[in-house]
Amino acid sequence: MSSTTLPTEPVPPPPLEKATTVGNYFVSNYPPFSFWQPERVGEALAACDRAPAPATPLGIYTHIPFCRKRCHFCYFKVYTDKDSAAIRGYLDAVLAELRLYAGKPFVGGRKPDFVYFGGGTPSYLSVDQLKHLTDGMKAVLPWDEVEEVTFECEPGTLTDHKLRALRELGVTRLSLGVENFDDHILEINGRAHHSKEIARAYAFARALEFPQVNIDLIAGMVEETEANWKECVRKTIELAPDSVTIYQMEVPYNTTIYREMKAAGRLVAPVADWETKRGWVAYAFGELEQAGYTVGSAYTAVRDKQKARFVYRDRLWAGADLLSVGVASFGHLNGTHYQNHHDFAAYVAPLQQGRLPIYRALTPTTEERLIRELVLQLKLGEVSRAYFQRKFGLELTERFAAPLQRLRDWGYLAVDGDRVRLNRDGLLQVDRLLHEFFLPQHTHARYA
Repeated sequence: MSSTTLPTEPVPPPPLEKATTVGNYFVSNYPPFSFWQPERVGEALAACDRAPAPATPLGIYTHIPFCRKRCHFCYFKVYTDKDSAAIRGYLDAVLAELRLYAGKPFVGGRKPDFVYFGGGTPSYLSVDQLKHLTDGMKAVLPWDEVEEVTFECEPGTLTDHKLRALRELGVTRLSLGVENFDDHILEINGRAHHSKEIARAYAFARALEFPQVNIDLIAGMVEETEANWKECVRKTIELAPDSVTIYQMEVPYNTTIYREMKAAGRLVAPVADWETKRGWVAYAFGELEQAGYTVGSAYTAVRDKQKARFVYRDRLWAGADLLSVGVASFGHLNGTHYQNHHDFAAYVAPLQQGRLPIYRALTPTTEERLIRELVLQLKLGEVSRAYFQRKFGLELTERFAAPLQRLRDWGYLAVDGDRVRLNRDGLLQVDRLLHEFFLPQHTHARYA
């Protein structure tokens, strides 16, 4: 960075957040979702009618919005009141949506490189429902070239029969939403499963030899203590999953916790503060490293980085096309972001008329696409200057001289040859630091 003109006056870092207040913290895309608009749906439809950019990977995301219970911290579109007929109708709608997309030029003969089932609770589906869905998907866009099939699970919904079916259906990455191992913590946060179900599901998944088993944890849940957190880390290491994903508890607006806060006139969420949560994640990463794991991002540690991959994340953060189907799902096609209608009836109705159920869209500028890839890939802990030079034709340390220098001054970042690296302190708070790279119009806007 020596050849770059840098600010002469150091800028003080943004104040560290203390209490957890309402709002989205986790940065999952750029520009912020609040800038995606219904009047721009035509952009997504036009993107479907163009041939794909050469060598662009294609992924499929399928949203399964059904759950046994709604967790108090959940902000996704989920339903707990649908019977088997409604679920079958939804799965048929998802397959109809996939068929509509498959006939569009943007597919261009491509087959999916990766498939992701998220929710909600994908494992809520029965074995027959799962077979109906996946057989239908494979008939439309074959999975014979797929590198990864990730399936999110709630441990209490997993039977031996269902896990065996998931293995036979081609799931390669089983992600268990454990969150915590303490029954009281699980119950008070609205989780449907209990600790005994975690142990049973995990043991049978291992017996079936899934290529990769991931465990999700959440640091800072309601009434969680440091002692409880350390015990969760100990139990996780004892199980020895292939990968561990750790999220820091946030309280978005459309959660049960926020509604209770609003009714009580409270501004601070009843969960751990940010300093505590970051400290707990730092502790977990340290313990995992001592157990032989490698920290691979702001949220993940892997036991063997040669075997435990996350193709969905890595391809998506590098600009892959993501064909997303299902209610409220988010996709990215030919450079255009889109989201489907977020209510059940509004999603199904257009499909019954042979139309795509897209609710809002946005086509980022080249500069916004650059920022998107930079901020998402920084979550991995480092980015390659050469990668951005090849793809966008610019030098990161020149285009982003000011924010990079700020992060250096604050002690979070260093440039080492081709690599721009965050240290551990920077990685633990990366989501708040990413805003330094946002364009001015996006910096203080509501995220979702």
